[in-house]
Amino acid sequence: MKKIFLALFLFGFGLSTYSQIIQSTDGLTPTGDYDENQQRRGSTKSTSNKNIINYDAKIEQYLIISPERDTTHVDTSLTIKKEYKWNYLRRDAFGLLKFNNVGQTYNTLIYNLDNEKLMPLFGARARHFNYMEIEDINYYHVPTPFTELYYKSAFEQGQQVDAFFTVNTSKQFNFSVAYKGLRSLGKYQHILTSTGNFRFTSSYDSKDKRYSANGHIVIQDLLNQENGGIRDDNIIYFESGNPDFKDRGVFDVNFENAENILKGKRFHLDHTYKLIQEKDSISDSSLKVGNVISFEDKYYEFNQSAANEYFGDAFQASNLRDRATLEDFHLGAYAEYRNELLGDLRFQAGMDDFNYGYDKLVILNEEVITNRLNGKVYNIGGGYTNKIGRFNIKGDFGLNVAGDFDGNFITGQATLNIIDDILLSAKINHSSKAPNYNFLLYQSSYKNYNWRNNFNNVKTQNLQFGILSQKWAEVLVDISTITDYAYYKKEETSDLVKPFQNNSTIGYLKVQLNKDVKLGKFGIDNSIVYQTIEDDSQVFNAPEFVTRNTVYYQNHFFRNALFLQTGVTFNYFTEYYMNAYDPLLAEFYVQTDRKFGGFPMFDFFIDAKVRTARIYFKAEHFNSAWTGYDYYSAPNYPYRDFILRFGIVWNFFL
Repeated sequence: MKKIFLALFLFGFGLSTYSQIIQSTDGLTPTGDYDENQQRRGSTKSTSNKNIINYDAKIEQYLIISPERDTTHVDTSLTIKKEYKWNYLRRDAFGLLKFNNVGQTYNTLIYNLDNEKLMPLFGARARHFNYMEIEDINYYHVPTPFTELYYKSAFEQGQQVDAFFTVNTSKQFNFSVAYKGLRSLGKYQHILTSTGNFRFTSSYDSKDKRYSANGHIVIQDLLNQENGGIRDDNIIYFESGNPDFKDRGVFDVNFENAENILKGKRFHLDHTYKLIQEKDSISDSSLKVGNVISFEDKYYEFNQSAANEYFGDAFQASNLRDRATLEDFHLGAYAEYRNELLGDLRFQAGMDDFNYGYDKLVILNEEVITNRLNGKVYNIGGGYTNKIGRFNIKGDFGLNVAGDFDGNFITGQATLNIIDDILLSAKINHSSKAPNYNFLLYQSSYKNYNWRNNFNNVKTQNLQFGILSQKWAEVLVDISTITDYAYYKKEETSDLVKPFQNNSTIGYLKVQLNKDVKLGKFGIDNSIVYQTIEDDSQVFNAPEFVTRNTVYYQNHFFRNALFLQTGVTFNYFTEYYMNAYDPLLAEFYVQTDRKFGGFPMFDFFIDAKVRTARIYFKAEHFNSAWTGYDYYSAPNYPYRDFILRFGIVWNFFL
């Protein structure tokens, strides 16, 4: 049955390519919800090969449409926010601490506990920072062909690129194709990274504006060599700044024969049909029905040529391979009613068919550990959105009504424009969801990494308040509790990593202040976060303060032909019990042996914009040699030393 649905999806996807929709990958300017009529506001000229150049096209017509149909447009400006997004993830990574080599994982400094998922997530979460989910894929509508090229230098024998192209072959049909690739050898032994993210999207809207379809195909592979970090007896050489170890390749690492890889491919289609259009009703109302078909096949694999005591005893001495797979097929249907006075109402129902596990049984201590978690889950959900004067309200809910996993969430949020420059916001979220699959079932060639657990659902409650003002500041307050929190930690008897579940409630408070102060051609951009945690068991840890402060200068030169932006960024977080990294699981685990942090990180940058090209130069962590060698991304994993990076983001409009 699953293959039949997949075949139907591919057939429908192919049909849609005969007949439009949009995105940008750098700067986004909000323009509201997507409206099919917006297509008609573009150029009246064709974008076929016979007539590519369109002098009537405006930048606002190069539309980007999110999966929720929120609309933005391409933005080629150069701002301090663009500087923050010039990185491997192509987004602002404030609150994430990058590892030494580009393409490795990130340690989380700031948490967001909002959750609207009903199903467990696939494991190896440390590999997923650059894994593109459904909500990361946008769609496009453009009056002329549009291209974006991204390049940034890497570490030792490597580069990173991201190439994107989209075109409307007619007013009804758009497609885009993109590839993001990386290869970087790194400074330490055996930490090569090699990743690729291929994306293809297509969008179609019928001429009568009743039928609309968005679909994508995404194929991804993320490979990392793993070395377990530098050995404990080498820590002293790093922290003392021993000149014999300035070449990081001479450090002894825990092993040099392992790698892990995350691979996935996804086929996704979301299409709708309007039963009632606004013009067909006496009131400004519409009713549409929709269908979502999504199939994702992914696996995580850990390979090691010979067993190492770092992970404990193994079933075999050589050629170790652990592979976890997940096949997830989702089928959903929904109806949306929209009325200018009553608001937008949505109801949906769906089914998830999942198959997670391994290709063999494990017998350990005379116990048989099963190799599969598979079954079906049926769910319902809905949402409501409305604008009443200066109030905007929105609510969503989801519930698993039958099947192998329980789960539910409910979210409510409201915003109020007091005056044009001051916005008040409030949001509440409750969620109950099963822990990720690798907490429930895991198999490995190493004896310690085999388990089958019946953990309770993880429950989170989250309350947020915000005051947003461009003139004054942006202040966000986040109050959360977590019950039955699932985590990894070294077992006291074996000193090896195992999954655990906390049986008490954890309290988490986060307060964030954002303010960009302009002083003529100078600016000071500030983001400061305060966090406090109530957790007697110390299984949920975060630094008390995290800050990023940038002093910058912006100006035009050469009769406005060149726009220059230069400055210094300061990053800092206070000492705390930083999570450690397990390369076999590709997960972080709790440690309370030593606190890390309290080291400053200064970056100097010079950015320039010429027409639609933005050129970047950066001296990362230029203070590393004279503020002490106590900087780590995780225990045994030193943070980056000083390095010069350069790159470019170039947009082409044909």
